[in-house]
Amino acid sequence: MKIFNPPKSKVSTSMMETNFDKSSSKGKDLNKHQGFDWVIFLCVTGLMLFSIAFVYSASGTIAELRYGSPDKLFWNHSIRVIIALIVMIIFAKIDYKIWKKFAKPILYISILFLILVFFIGSPINGAYRWIYIGPVNFQPSELAKFALVLILAVYLSERQDFIKSFRLSFFPMLIWIGIICVLIALQPNFSTALVIFLISMTLLFIGNVSIKHLIITLLISLSSAIIYALNASYRFQRIVAFIENVDGAKEAAVSPAAFQLQQALIAFGNGGIFGRGPGQSRQSLLYLPESYGDFIFSIIGEEYGFFGVVLLLLVFAVIVYRGIKIAQRTNDSFAYFLLSGIIITISLYVFVSAGVNIGLLPTTGLPLPFISYGGTAVIFYAASIGIVLNISKNTE
Repeated sequence: MKIFNPPKSKVSTSMMETNFDKSSSKGKDLNKHQGFDWVIFLCVTGLMLFSIAFVYSASGTIAELRYGSPDKLFWNHSIRVIIALIVMIIFAKIDYKIWKKFAKPILYISILFLILVFFIGSPINGAYRWIYIGPVNFQPSELAKFALVLILAVYLSERQDFIKSFRLSFFPMLIWIGIICVLIALQPNFSTALVIFLISMTLLFIGNVSIKHLIITLLISLSSAIIYALNASYRFQRIVAFIENVDGAKEAAVSPAAFQLQQALIAFGNGGIFGRGPGQSRQSLLYLPESYGDFIFSIIGEEYGFFGVVLLLLVFAVIVYRGIKIAQRTNDSFAYFLLSGIIITISLYVFVSAGVNIGLLPTTGLPLPFISYGGTAVIFYAASIGIVLNISKNTE
C-alpha cells in the first residue's frame, strides 16, 4: 500500500505539452506568471535581508576584536547575501528539468570535493570542512547535501514502478547516501552527516520505498551513529551536558560542554517577551560563542524577544507550507521529489538549529538557513529556493 502517490512524469509531460499547444503565447506567459510563488520569494528575500542586521548586531564585538573593525563580518555577510539573491533569481529562471541531466555530474563533483578537503582543506579546530580558493572559502558538505537530494529525486522519479525492490531501487540510493554521509562524518562533521542521513531517509519514505528496508537501515545506521558519536570525548560530553540540563542538574551550569547552551538560554531570558531591542544584545559581547553563526537564533531571541522568534519561525512555516502546496499540484514526479527534498532540508535544519539554541537538542554546529553568517550555506539555500520558484512557475 502506497503512503504517498507522486505524479507520473511521462503522463504529466504529454498532458502539459498538449495544453501548451492549444494555448496562445499570451496565455502561457499568464499561466507562468500566476504560478510564480511571490510569497516564497518575498519571505526568503526578507529573511536574507534581515539577516544582515542580525549578523551585524551579533558579530560587532568579535569582529572588532579579531579584525580591528566591527563592520568586517557585516560587510562580508552583506556581499554574500547580495550574491545569494542574484543566484536565487538566476536559478528561478533556469528550467528545473535541466538539473535531472546534471544530477550525476554534480554528485561526482561533490564527492570529489569531499575527498579533496582532506588534502587541500584548511583545518579549523581539528576539522577539515573548508576549502579556500583565493579569497573564497567553500564548504563541500553544502554542495553534497543538495547533490544528494538531487540524485535521490532522479532515482525516485524514474524507479517508481519497481520502487520496492532492494537491488534495483533501494540499494543504489543507499550507496550514494552512505558515501556522502561517511565522508562528511570523517571530517569530522557528525551532526551534518546525521541530519543529511535523516533528510535522505525522509525523502525515501515519501518515495514509497519498502518500509522493511527503511526500518532495518535506520536501526543499523543509527546504532552505528550512536557508537561513533560516543567514541569522541567532546561529543560524549555534549550529550551528558544535554541530559544534565534537561534534568536540571547543577553540574550542567559549570560544565564546559554546557557553557554555550547556558549562555544561549541566558540570551532568551534577557529577551523576555518583547526583547531588549535591535543591537542591544549583551550575550554577543563575547559571552556566547558562535553568536553570529550557529547560535544566532539566541541573539534574535534576546533582541526581539519571544514575539520575534515566533514571527521568524512563522515565516519559515509559510515557506514550508507554500512548498508543500506547490508539490501537491505539480504533475512531474521529478519536480515533486526534488521540491520535497528541498523543503525537508530547510525544515529539518530550522528544527535542529532552533532546538539546539533552546536546549531541546544536544549542542551541535548547524546554521539557521538564510540567517546565520556564512557564504556557502546561504548561497546554496538561495539556489535551492530558485529551483522551487522555477517549479512553481512551470506548474499549472
